[in-house]
Amino acid sequence: MSLLGSLSFAAPTALLALLTLPALWWLLRAMPPAPRRIDFPPVRLLAQLAPSEESVQRTPLWLVALRMVLAAAVILGLAHPIIDAADPLPGTGPVIIVVDDGWAAANNWPARLEAINGLIDQAEREQRELLLIPTAAQPERTQSGGPAPALTPDAARDQMRALQPKPWQLARASAVEALLADQRLRVKPPGAVFWLSSSLDSEPSLGELARSLRAFGAVTVLRPDAGDLPVVLRPPSAGAMALTVTAERPAPSPGEVTAWVDAVGDDGALLARQPLRFAAGAKRAETTLAMPAELRNRLTRLEIDGQSTAAAVILVDERWRRRPVGVVTTDGSGGDADLPLLSSLYYLGRALEPLAEVRRGDIDDLLARELAVLILPDGDISDRDTRERVLGWVRRGGMLVRFAGPRLAQAPDQAAEFREDALLPTPLRAGDRALGGSLAWRHAAALAPFDQDSPFLGLDVPPEVQIERQVLAEPALQPDHQVWARLDDRTPLVTAARRDQGWLVLFHTTANTDWSNFALSGLFVEMLERLLATSRGAGVAVDGPPLAPKQTLDGFGRLQQPPPDARPVAAAAFASTKVGPSHPPGFYGSERVRQALNLSGAIPSLQPLADLPADVREQAYEARTERDLRPWLLGAALLLALADLVASMIMRGLLRVPFSWVGARAARSGAAVAFATALAVTGPPAGAEEVVADGSAIPAALTTRLAYIITGDDGIDDASEAGLTGLADVVNRRTSATLGSPVGVDPARDELAFYPLIYWPISPGSSPLDETAADALRHYMAGGGTIVFDMRDRGASIRLSGLRALAETLDLPPLTPVPADHVLARAFYLLSEFPGRWSGGTVWVERGGEQSRDGVTSVVVGGHDWAAAWAVDPASRPMFAVVPGGDRQREMAYRFGVNLVMHVLTGNYKADQVHLPAILERLGQ
Repeated sequence: MSLLGSLSFAAPTALLALLTLPALWWLLRAMPPAPRRIDFPPVRLLAQLAPSEESVQRTPLWLVALRMVLAAAVILGLAHPIIDAADPLPGTGPVIIVVDDGWAAANNWPARLEAINGLIDQAEREQRELLLIPTAAQPERTQSGGPAPALTPDAARDQMRALQPKPWQLARASAVEALLADQRLRVKPPGAVFWLSSSLDSEPSLGELARSLRAFGAVTVLRPDAGDLPVVLRPPSAGAMALTVTAERPAPSPGEVTAWVDAVGDDGALLARQPLRFAAGAKRAETTLAMPAELRNRLTRLEIDGQSTAAAVILVDERWRRRPVGVVTTDGSGGDADLPLLSSLYYLGRALEPLAEVRRGDIDDLLARELAVLILPDGDISDRDTRERVLGWVRRGGMLVRFAGPRLAQAPDQAAEFREDALLPTPLRAGDRALGGSLAWRHAAALAPFDQDSPFLGLDVPPEVQIERQVLAEPALQPDHQVWARLDDRTPLVTAARRDQGWLVLFHTTANTDWSNFALSGLFVEMLERLLATSRGAGVAVDGPPLAPKQTLDGFGRLQQPPPDARPVAAAAFASTKVGPSHPPGFYGSERVRQALNLSGAIPSLQPLADLPADVREQAYEARTERDLRPWLLGAALLLALADLVASMIMRGLLRVPFSWVGARAARSGAAVAFATALAVTGPPAGAEEVVADGSAIPAALTTRLAYIITGDDGIDDASEAGLTGLADVVNRRTSATLGSPVGVDPARDELAFYPLIYWPISPGSSPLDETAADALRHYMAGGGTIVFDMRDRGASIRLSGLRALAETLDLPPLTPVPADHVLARAFYLLSEFPGRWSGGTVWVERGGEQSRDGVTSVVVGGHDWAAAWAVDPASRPMFAVVPGGDRQREMAYRFGVNLVMHVLTGNYKADQVHLPAILERLGQ
């Protein structure tokens, strides 16, 4: 490849002006003599009288060359040269850019914006009209109802900057129909259509829609790389002790792929982290997230690490938490403390405690708090006010589960005809039915398999479960009556009935071993678990006022304040609400009743983009390689014009500069002009960006910067860069120090003397240092530099044995835990601990370091993962959760970072005796 690559000109006709350069040379050669200032001494005046014959003074050759180069730079800049310019756009008509800006676009959104910007630049050079068409469903306030307006390049860039991925699905068909209905485009010459797709297909297929746009010109579909395809996290299923999490991706990969599911609490703390492994050739993966009840009840969101879409986040409400269950302990419930194995409460407690939060008491006390299920062992509710209160609670969505027994068999709480306020799903016969014993017609009965409409369908019925006594339902069943379990003679064992939004459920036998061995079986626990899953849970509204949006997800899966288009959702219709512009995913309701509306539950099975029609071109998102030289040329022309102005003023005597100084630098000016011209034409030298990025001497010497060791692990290196960027921003805002952007360094290649502090994250698979790197690091520490070794070890905080080989290689000094009076604890803030992403470990410094190098320690060793606590994204938002202290711990981590920077920059300034009284006063001593 040549030095200039593929050079082209956007305005080649401007190059005709180069033909005027010879005439310009001839005009610049002649210049009137400049007046000279001479001291008055008469003899000198007479000696320097001008001769009778004079010749015209010529412009110096170097000044003529400068002006010629200036003119050439202006002409070349107007010709708009471009290196490696993209191919010309097809056709001559409008350039239509169709953008998939739905939830799946968030993963590769920067590449999408870069592609849009490149197309706008090309359309501007070719003076083509632009249309920018988003395909996600749009809020009502942004729907114009008419055809999309043609845009100027500047207006298109403004619209591009306003584009953001939406946290809902696409409406491709509607966008294409509106475009096809635009009659203005029909009468214009064919242009070019670029569809920036998310590489997911739907009905109708993207290929069919793209082909329908062939009427407007050549169609090109851009699709992301396989690594940028989204992964959808489906709503989990709640089990007794764990959540079952399922994820789906559009297409299988040849080998095993591992993703990580993070469970995050309401304070942003990381509660659990579990691998999610996609087997080779599989599109779905499943994992179990087991957490104690205390952590599970603090859970507010599940997310896939590394995915930045709203479909990779599941917001969690009461439906996935351990639900509160109330067990009534009034007389008749079997609460004999002397004989616990005869008590219904004993068996119910043993079955429910692993599944739910069990509360015991009378009905009034239990209903004073939120409940998901109320369980009433053998007994009735004779008080009419209590009966009406319980029935009202059931109608609002509660589930009342009752068990039969001698008391209910003798006096069921019903009249001769079934009352409307009876708390039974079906009328009962008085008395009970004995199925076993010497006087019975038959032996004890077994359970029949569960019916198709039973919530217990799928549970195995153990043959050893025997029912010896039961209460019987009247043969004439109510219209809303349902039988969820039967005996093998088809008599009901569990009946249920709807009461508005709630359920009445009756077990026709006891909850202890008086009438059966049912309470001793595992089926008893499994059936209670199914009932808990069927209940609505506490804090989940099923009626009442509409639920207003509290916090909603943006297209990148981040919680934010609701947008102005978000509307409340009717409580009764919340389960069937469709995610869209009016109802974005997020939390709805109030502090007491909060429900989560998630996007992924409504996303159908992911389908990758199918093969496109032959007349539709396919292209990948690629980084732009073209380089525009016009800014460089016009900038060089401006600098040359300023140089020409200064030179002209000096030669005309308007600036008093000794002529000897000008003459001595004339040759240097020519060299400078030549260098500026070469730089303007060719652009920055190849690899200039890399020189700045990898720690070259020039930028590091001009600005104070922090550095980090490049480990070769992209995740660790990105976290180090983001962490030092966040720390530098905090230092710049809170102190008088001014830090530039951080720099990654390789000790074996880069000069380290320019950096006062080097952060070294120790990675598990790091290779040993070679002798060149080790020698550079030893000289760096000997010269006063400080290295922060971060083991990033959450468990033990630091293992000095892991540093043994590194310490021997670098000749590290003896270490000691940071003393309470160390300068590091009071360089800017007064600190007693030094947390990072983790806390609780020990931080080590050089022993006796305050007696050398102006009090600056050469080594700081810890395991708190400080860079992750400091790390911020481009929008200055924290990137990693900090546990267990949350935002308070992150603030303390920033304070430690400020102390660290001020310590290495100021030495033992804070240890001076002149400041001791003020420090002691702050310490309260």
